[in-house]
Amino acid sequence: MTSTKSFAAAAAVLVGAALCLAGPGTAQADDSCQLGWSNVGPRSCVMNELRTAPVATMGNGICVGILNAAGTAFDGPLNSPSVAPGATHSIALRISQGFSPLGNWAPTVLACDVHVVVDWRNLDSGAAGSVTRFVPAGATSTYPVQDLIVGTGPGRVQLTVRTDKPNIPQSTEVFVP
Repeated sequence: MTSTKSFAAAAAVLVGAALCLAGPGTAQADDSCQLGWSNVGPRSCVMNELRTAPVATMGNGICVGILNAAGTAFDGPLNSPSVAPGATHSIALRISQGFSPLGNWAPTVLACDVHVVVDWRNLDSGAAGSVTRFVPAGATSTYPVQDLIVGTGPGRVQLTVRTDKPNIPQSTEVFVP
């Protein structure tokens, strides 16, 4: 077996093990919801959680990694202080990388510097867009990137999470109140 084939086989085993063991974290939009009317209409204070399956990706060079995305869809507007003061009918995502087989006391494996790309399409209004954000290898479940806001508008939204490197994208659907 050549060294290229053995590296590819080892990388496939690591990614497969990580996909079985890694669970994406959860995220919460700010709890500072006030019932009643806002400058955008009535508020329901409904928050719908979402998460995708881990995204297998290649990083810079020969780095093999996994990316976890979870979040909350909310109606808003969010109060200050918040991840996005004034945001309405959006999704707040929490992005983390890799996994630690022994929890916080062990190093994280399968983490690479990548740019995460979140493609979205509002299935009710037809609006679509994309949000890109750099996620360093150090953005583990202990220190995730928490302020990725996707302004989709209200309705059923399909999200696809991928990277700017070779990857296996993951999709989910959520209702944004």
